[in-house]
Amino acid sequence: MAELTTNYLGLTLRNPLIVGSCGLTDTVEKIKEIEKAGAGAVVLKSLFEEEIISEMEEAMHRMTSRAFIYPETFDYMDETEDEEDSVRKYLNLIRNVKNAVHIPVIASINCVTSQKWTYFAKEIEDAGADALELNLFVLPTDFSRSAEENEKLHFEVIEEVLKVVKIPVALKISYYSSNLGQFIQKLSTTGIKGLTLFNRFYSPDFNLETYQVISTNVLSKPTDLSISLRWIAVMAERVSCDLAASTGVHDGEAFIKQILAGANAVQVVSALYQHGTTYISQILEDVKKWMEHEGYNNVGDFRGKLSQARSSNPAAYERVQFMKNFRNFIY
Repeated sequence: MAELTTNYLGLTLRNPLIVGSCGLTDTVEKIKEIEKAGAGAVVLKSLFEEEIISEMEEAMHRMTSRAFIYPETFDYMDETEDEEDSVRKYLNLIRNVKNAVHIPVIASINCVTSQKWTYFAKEIEDAGADALELNLFVLPTDFSRSAEENEKLHFEVIEEVLKVVKIPVALKISYYSSNLGQFIQKLSTTGIKGLTLFNRFYSPDFNLETYQVISTNVLSKPTDLSISLRWIAVMAERVSCDLAASTGVHDGEAFIKQILAGANAVQVVSALYQHGTTYISQILEDVKKWMEHEGYNNVGDFRGKLSQARSSNPAAYERVQFMKNFRNFIY
């Protein structure tokens, strides 16, 4: 029998398939179904930095707007508000999911700065999350910040969060960088336990009748695999932390390719929206069948087998593939 057990972020997973942060991971009931289907871990739907800051400021306004208040009553007031805000809902989700499932539960914060909100990482740890994934959403269209400032922000966020938590922290980033390879290497040495390559940005389109900006390509396609596959293969064995692959994984073949490239874990989302969470078991079954056919006993036997680091001359190898594919290509 093929053995899929693996380690990611210092956690033991029964297999490398992680359901990424999405609407499928926002309730206890959904996550129980994900566990039943066989996933190795789950990333909770992201809480946004703006939500944390907004509700923190609102809470402070409610408290300080009263004529007089004893400092000792702050905690009591925070716990007895009639309407539960999204921040407390998120913490309760972590607690309830941890009580309901046995697979690792990874919390997620979608952030754009290192200001004000980072204290909340400690709240997530105290609620029982096994790890925290920071989805850093730096848009390349923000012309007010230089490339250096954008990169610096990543390190500032990591520094502030690692000050307050002991649980493993992973960083989910985009591929927009002027020197992506070295950037990923530097991030891997900061003390984080993992990097997820890559997040998906909002993709705009135009409605020609209403002249409105609309969203498109919300879900990934199998053809989107190439970007993350390329960079997992390039960075495997060249970083000081684990790597998780994300985007474009729609079947067992794509999953296997990411492990061959060197991924420690593989996040799946869009395929589950299209086929349902029970599709997890199909992906894993296809992986096992392939492993048994190829004679692999566990995923470690073939992880990174096709990584660029294992090529005798990586640069020349990549150049040769380019020439083979485009030299005789007819337009």
